[in-house]
Amino acid sequence: MIDESREIKENHPLSDIDQVIHAPARLMILVLLYVVESLDYVFLKNQTGLSWGNLSTHLGKLENAGYIDIEKGYQGKKPQSKIKLTPQGREAFKNYKSNLQTVLDDLPD
Repeated sequence: MIDESREIKENHPLSDIDQVIHAPARLMILVLLYVVESLDYVFLKNQTGLSWGNLSTHLGKLENAGYIDIEKGYQGKKPQSKIKLTPQGREAFKNYKSNLQTVLDDLPD
């Protein structure tokens, strides 16, 4: 017997949406990173409104997926971390954008 609910789910256009990116906080981070070479933690925290802990958790998930690189260093004596999209992350975001656009374009006006 075929499980129709599973078949529909697998064939639904949203089934191709990258769930790592789709979380609102991670999507916001990637949108910001997509248009720049790199950003630092402080800027990301200020732009997203996330707490330090939440920001760190979401960056960890993006880093584990291979979507971002985090370079830790110093500016003078002050610690500074730079976050940038990897080529894999840039491609994943482009695919996410394309898949989501396809879903939205299929909706009636």
